[in-house]
Amino acid sequence: MMRFFNTEGPVNPKKHYYLPPLSRIDIHDILHLIANEKYFLLHAPRQTGKTTCLLALMDYLNQEGTYRALYVNIEGAQAARENVEQGITAVIHAIAGQAKWYLKEEQTELLSRKIVSEKSGLVALEAFLTA
Repeated sequence: MMRFFNTEGPVNPKKHYYLPPLSRIDIHDILHLIANEKYFLLHAPRQTGKTTCLLALMDYLNQEGTYRALYVNIEGAQAARENVEQGITAVIHAIAGQAKWYLKEEQTELLSRKIVSEKSGLVALEAFLTA
C-alpha cells in the first residue's frame, strides 16, 4: 500500500505520512499539568493534527500505566440542540462506546444503558462517570 498525506481525520501511520504527534507538543509540560490535576487546552487551526495528538497522548498515558485516558468526541450531542437530556444521553453513550473500543471495557455499554434508563440528565452523567 502506498502512503499519502492525510488532510481529513486522525492519522493512520500505516497509510499516511506524518510527523510523530508527541514530538509536536511539550509532553513534559502536559504531564506536569496532568500530575497537578490542571486543565489544559489544545488549540490550533483545523486539520493541523489536534485529534492525532490527543489520540497519541491517550495511548502514551495508557501505556505508561499511571493513568487511564480516553479520547471521546462528543460532537454528536450537538444534534440534541436545546434538549439537554438527549444531549447528555448522547455524551454518555459516546463515552461508553469509546471505552469499549480503546480501553476494551466491554461492560460500559451495558452500564450506560442501565444508568440512562434509571437516572436523568446531569445525575445520569455523574453516575456514569462515577461508576
